[in-house]
Amino acid sequence: MTECPEEFRWLSDCEDLGEIYCVSFVRGLSPEEVLRRFGVDESTMEEGVTFEELDERSVESMRDDAAGYIGAAKIGDWTLVIEPGGWKIAADPDIYGPVSRGTEVVSVCRHDHASDSFAYIVDGEPVVWFDPMLPDARSGNDPDRFVKEMREVGLDPEHDIDDDPRIDFAIGRSFALAGRITGLPFSPEMLELRFLGAEPLED
Repeated sequence: MTECPEEFRWLSDCEDLGEIYCVSFVRGLSPEEVLRRFGVDESTMEEGVTFEELDERSVESMRDDAAGYIGAAKIGDWTLVIEPGGWKIAADPDIYGPVSRGTEVVSVCRHDHASDSFAYIVDGEPVVWFDPMLPDARSGNDPDRFVKEMREVGLDPEHDIDDDPRIDFAIGRSFALAGRITGLPFSPEMLELRFLGAEPLED
């Protein structure tokens, strides 16, 4: 399967998200609660922040390979979290543990200088985690939870890198999988939302 899922074709032309970013969906928590659990300086919380402002402020206060400013916005039963230049919710247990406590998190991370990742985390524990370029090498306490959905979006759970070293549009397919789980396909309109923004606390 070489064609990009139609609803995510826009990602190929979107330069706003950059080379490193993490987009997560957290069920049943308010944006305020998600940011507190993430660990932000609450004195920096600001409502009505645009995505462009999130990106600019994250660059201005960039940490070592992590977002310097993040945003959260409520969409239905989920809170969308964007880390411009960041990756923490997808891969850092010190972050995804508290954020997912008593709930579930679906996260897609693009990282051009390391590994991309897809994560489904429940109550502090990774249930399914994999690099979208290596969907056969899954980890977590139930790594086969979404094999049907993975096949449907073109992330072959039996992918053999020796036979086919590349999965085209892996990030778009990861967002398609996230949409199957959350019912919220990531869209350009989500980047037009107004976010609750804040600076993460220093490590």
